[in-house]
Amino acid sequence: MVTTYAITVPDEKTRERFERRRRSKNLRRRAVVPTTMLWVLALLMLFPLAWFLLSSFKPGSELFSYPLSFFPKEWTLDGYSAALERIDFARYFFNTALVASITTVLTVFLCATTGYALAKYKNPWLSVLGLFILSMTMLPGEVILNPMFIVIRDLGLYNQLAGVIIPSIVTPTGVFMFRQFFITIPDELMQAARIDGASEYGIFFRIMLPLARPIALTLAIMSFQWRWNDYIFPLIILGDPEQFTLQIALRALVGAENIEWTILLSASVLSMIPLVALYLVFQKYVTSSNINAGLKD
Repeated sequence: MVTTYAITVPDEKTRERFERRRRSKNLRRRAVVPTTMLWVLALLMLFPLAWFLLSSFKPGSELFSYPLSFFPKEWTLDGYSAALERIDFARYFFNTALVASITTVLTVFLCATTGYALAKYKNPWLSVLGLFILSMTMLPGEVILNPMFIVIRDLGLYNQLAGVIIPSIVTPTGVFMFRQFFITIPDELMQAARIDGASEYGIFFRIMLPLARPIALTLAIMSFQWRWNDYIFPLIILGDPEQFTLQIALRALVGAENIEWTILLSASVLSMIPLVALYLVFQKYVTSSNINAGLKD
């Protein structure tokens, strides 16, 4: 008697499904180590920030008590109330917000127009201008502090917020970001707009600038952060306490022999709130762009 066996041969779809499942398992297996390392790095970076935040809720006697505790044993808001009473927090906050906001708006607009001109208009003088602007990225900011201070003083802008705003408007980094982005946009989009009767201003404001929204928002976040945290330049330009920005006011809390840590920590946490809020609101727009939306095959 002969015994026969039936062998089932999987079809093409079954083999493809099995192969995809096998590749997926291999990818997950290989991603375990990199994912674990990223989590460890994230926790290492988060730990000092969490310590800094929680320490602002501790009383002064607990900050240096032994053994140190991560969480406050006694939660208190005395540091925040003292920060608002000890320094004119509202005035310094307003000065900093004014400088950062005006500078950010002007920086994004002027860097966008400059980068657009360098990317889309063919002119030898524009190439020379672009070379000079980009070469400034190789100069440390400290090198031009002295001549910049002399110019600001001679223009009568010393001890004024305008003296902090105007020199910070155009940044080589912002011009470079917009220039590199506009280079990637096909010239056919501009030619189609000209055929439809759009002016050069219309092409920039109605087509190019909306396409560059991710770059504009990225530069806006960076610029606002730079100006909000800037310390050296306002310290040189501003001498009147009523014109101080928040960072200079926080430095005034550090005395020669005594540092009021509770007030300094609480005021520092309050100063971080606008930056965190700005990032949380605009982070989803930074990665969204559709350059080819206006093109047809």
